Amino acid sequence: MNAASPSCQLYLISPLDVGGTFPDRLDRALAEGEGLATAFQFRVKDIDLHEAARLAQPLRKICAAREVGFIVNDSVPLARRLKADGVHLGQTDGDPREAREEIGRDMQIGVTCHASRHLAMEAGEAGADYVAFGSFFDSGTKNSEHRPDPEILDWWSSLFEIPCVAIGGITPSNCRPLVEAGADFLAVSGAIWRGDEVQAIRDFASAMR
Repeated sequence: MNAASPSCQLYLISPLDVGGTFPDRLDRALAEGEGLATAFQFRVKDIDLHEAARLAQPLRKICAAREVGFIVNDSVPLARRLKADGVHLGQTDGDPREAREEIGRDMQIGVTCHASRHLAMEAGEAGADYVAFGSFFDSGTKNSEHRPDPEILDWWSSLFEIPCVAIGGITPSNCRPLVEAGADFLAVSGAIWRGDEVQAIRDFASAMR
């Protein structure tokens, strides 16, 4: 991938609170980010499957209408129930091979690989459709002691065709080195939802292009 490739896209991650006006905020962000924000991850914690599905349904519909991939964090059962486009697995969320048996070939599987080349290669061998590296910066969304160097993105993209996602504390002001290193996607949450989501998308578009 060439430096500052226009193919680098945004992968939006939900805040933990997706009720209230959040569906409207998501729709505004995806409308502004058409062609740039092409994936959305539904990430909630400490609620049961039925409540998670209830909260997810309107967001799933918004993503479908905008032709944005809808990814469920952690939960294969929820991904199956929602007929999601994909599921994202952390290192403690199960084996990608077992997940593939449950969800079939049509649903994508992403795997968190922290700062590890070894974990990324294992994920690729296990059938992952993308790998995620991070946290590249301090994040108020999710704590992580792992701090990969952007060079890991260049290494991965030069050797493997499976897309790579950069995650962790990414903002418009610090994202440029990750784009130039070869990230296919920038996973962002707080930088979008803690302020004006439309302006944040515009700022990312300017910084990435």
